[in-house]
Order: sequence, then structure tokens, then C-alpha cells
Amino acid sequence: MRILVTGGAGFIGTHLCHRLIEAENEVICLDNFFTGQKNNIADLLTYPNFELIRHDITQPIFLEVDQIYNLACPASPVHYQYNPVKTIKTNILGTLNMLGLAKRVKARILQASTSEVYGDPLQHPQKEEYWGNVNPIGIRSCYDEGKRTAETLMMDYYRQNKVDVRIIRIFNTYGPFMHENDGRVVSNFIVQALRNKDITVYGDGSQTRSFCYVDDLVSGMIKMMEQPDFIGPVNLGNPEEYTVLELAQKIIKMVHSQSKVVFKPLPENDPTRRRPDITLAKEKLNWQPTIPVDQGLEKTIEYFRKVVSRDK
Repeated sequence: MRILVTGGAGFIGTHLCHRLIEAENEVICLDNFFTGQKNNIADLLTYPNFELIRHDITQPIFLEVDQIYNLACPASPVHYQYNPVKTIKTNILGTLNMLGLAKRVKARILQASTSEVYGDPLQHPQKEEYWGNVNPIGIRSCYDEGKRTAETLMMDYYRQNKVDVRIIRIFNTYGPFMHENDGRVVSNFIVQALRNKDITVYGDGSQTRSFCYVDDLVSGMIKMMEQPDFIGPVNLGNPEEYTVLELAQKIIKMVHSQSKVVFKPLPENDPTRRRPDITLAKEKLNWQPTIPVDQGLEKTIEYFRKVVSRDK
């Protein structure tokens, strides 16, 4: 297969590119390096079946490919709120450009959507048929509504133009190659704990998240891409639920850190509960997470130890 991965030098894209290369596919990694890092995929540059193109998907591109994984978009609030207009352009214009490409070359396209389409959910856990509770004019809406619109575009191209689409909704994912200044809880807490700095918990820490290790997520993505007729959307995440405070305490203990937890006001529209119902993924993809949170955190801590020691 000749496979295009947009956002291929980002956190999840890096893991996906490595897995696709291991399976002996020809991989084109497309990234504008806003949050992606060339270091992440440096080891792949020597492979003859790997190609890197610096490109922004808000601009059209003409390639010949069999499959497209559309991952391009900053996924942490720190990054996507830095330039909200660019974020929503990436979700809408970028998705339009990738759908146009898929239509022209008859490629299958997988859209990396997000649990953020559920907003601050009134249903718990969240099932795919839940329409969400999103503030369309809030500070997070460039991402939340951008991803919802990307799903709309996928379905409209599927219905109107018979484009072969797949939609996944990714819940909180963590692992090596996360950006150190990502602003998400796992990377924040680990870096703060390794530096023995105060660990910043927003709100009272009672809000919940479900954390899926990146290797499990990538397996689910590939299984979804290989589905002959199920187009989704499908939730991909780990249904184990932790409060943010529990996670902070767990990381302090695992790192043997001197850090103390400090509390700050909760950001606007921050979801209070988040947990996937993965019944559909089990049934349609025969997929569920296999890596326990403690094991995944150990691997992530090991990665950040190297990052933090390099920074000294």
C-alpha cells in the first residue's frame, strides 16, 4: 500500500508511520511542523519506502495514494488555541483538500476525530450516537466544532460522491513522543514530577479522563482502516476512568517525586467527565485496549526522563 499520513510527525502520527513502515508499506508523511517534530521520524528517513513532505494541508496537494490517514491538527488546548483561526481552517479546509484527493485517486480516507465532539457530555459513558454538548462560540470551539464539521464533510462526501471514508473518535491518548509542552495532563504531570516542580491541577481535580496508550490506539486505527464496510464513527479509547487528582498522585508515586499538587481555576468549557463506551469497537473491530495504565505510564515516564535530562 502507498499510504499518506497527514500530521505524520506529530505524536500519534509518529507511532502510526513507524507501524506502517514495519508492515512494509510505502509511507508519505506530510507535516507543516507546527507541533510535529522532525526528530520524531528522523530514524525513518533512511528507509527507501518512507518519504517526508513539509506541507500545510490547508493548501491542496496532488499525490497518488491508496489510503489517507488524516491526523493533521494540533490536539492540545495550548496549541490549538494559539491560533484558533488556523486550527479551524486545518479542520475544514484541510479535510476538504484530503477528501478531494481521496475522491480523485479513489483512496480510502480515515478521519482522526475526537472525543471533544461530545463537548462537556450529559451522557456518561459516551456512545457514538450521542450528539454532544458543545459550546459553538467558546474558546475550545475552533477544535471541537472544527472536528464536528470535519465529520460532517466526511459523511457528505461519502453520501454524495461515494468516497470511501472511515471516522474514529480518539479519547485521551498518551505515550512516548508526546510534546513536552503539550499542555495535556499526562505530559504536564510527568514533566513537572521529574523536575520536582509543583503539579498543576485545574479545578478540584475531581474531573475524570480515560487514558489510552498510543500503541493500543494505533492498532485500533489500522483495524478501522482495514474494515471492508464499517465506516464509523467509532470510539477508540480506554474505558478505565481516573480523576485528574488520582492521576497526579499516581505519577508522583511512580516517579518518586518531591512535587506537591497545587490547584488552579478550571479553564472555560473544560469537560467534567470523559469516558468512552467501546462496545462498537469490540463488536465491529474486535478491538479493545490491552496495555494497563501503569505499564503505559512507565514507558511514557522513561521517554520523558530522556527528554528532561537533555534539557538540563
